[in-house]
Amino acid sequence: MRTVDLGRTGMRVSELGLGLASLGGMFAAVPQQQAVATIDRAWELGVRLFDTAPVYGYGLSEQRAGLALRGRPRGEFVLCSKVGRLIEPGGPDLQPLWAEPPAGLGPRLDYSYAATIRSLETSLERMGIDRIDILHIHDPELDYPAASTEAFRALVELRGRGTIGAISLGVNHADVAARFLRETQGVDCVLLAGRYTLLDQTGQDELLPLCEKLGIAVLAAGVFQGGVLADTADGAPHGYARVPPDVLRRIDVLRELCRRYDVPLLAAAVQFPLTHPAVPAVVVGARSPREITEIAAWLDLEIPEAFWGRLRSRL
Repeated sequence: MRTVDLGRTGMRVSELGLGLASLGGMFAAVPQQQAVATIDRAWELGVRLFDTAPVYGYGLSEQRAGLALRGRPRGEFVLCSKVGRLIEPGGPDLQPLWAEPPAGLGPRLDYSYAATIRSLETSLERMGIDRIDILHIHDPELDYPAASTEAFRALVELRGRGTIGAISLGVNHADVAARFLRETQGVDCVLLAGRYTLLDQTGQDELLPLCEKLGIAVLAAGVFQGGVLADTADGAPHGYARVPPDVLRRIDVLRELCRRYDVPLLAAAVQFPLTHPAVPAVVVGARSPREITEIAAWLDLEIPEAFWGRLRSRL
């Protein structure tokens, strides 16, 4: 698998990263053996970028990341996690999307300096790994004043001591990330979920040009738009109670274009973000070895330039 420079971080990462939310039980439970086997298969395929978070399964994703990765040569992979929520007994900021959360534990939103330091410490304890390479401030819009001051100050100090390698934002809102970059100095990269995809290019309005100008790498996540590109049946776990008709119409247009050029829709979805110069890598979720194998094949598929030209004229 190709490796690429990650902006100004000085790191090289695989062009495909594995996001570990699904392996923490997002929407549906995943047995531990299957979760570890999925990470193992990703490694066999050349994936060397792994992204997790304390809130993913309330610690379960990080624990499984540790089980699969801590025996690997530490210099051969880039590990990302997040701050902004502490996982603790009785944590009140629960999310309904986790299928198998540990009994009695929950997240508590906290972007304070002390909580940020503690969050990193507990993440390392859960994983049993000596360092996290990229630390994202997770969903900073939930408490922007604290996230952009206290949490950010903690990450700057951690990076200065060499405890972490790079500071990042983990966001679903491109405008929030753009504001953060304008108002602070020192963010190294951005994990942008669902805002530079076949269905949503709002990241291109301001954030991607700003990142390109500043030399800040963007990791594009959510490329399947929560799964809606793969399955538009009512009730599917793709973030919609019912897929809006306008989204269905746009998907039909994309499917027709893909049929015309004999391009699998999901291959186009994986590769599309990489057509922007600010995006060196994509991060995808998978819940089985078969799924990550399929996604890696879609990334490698050769797509004709004529397809991209016609696609851009339709977006």
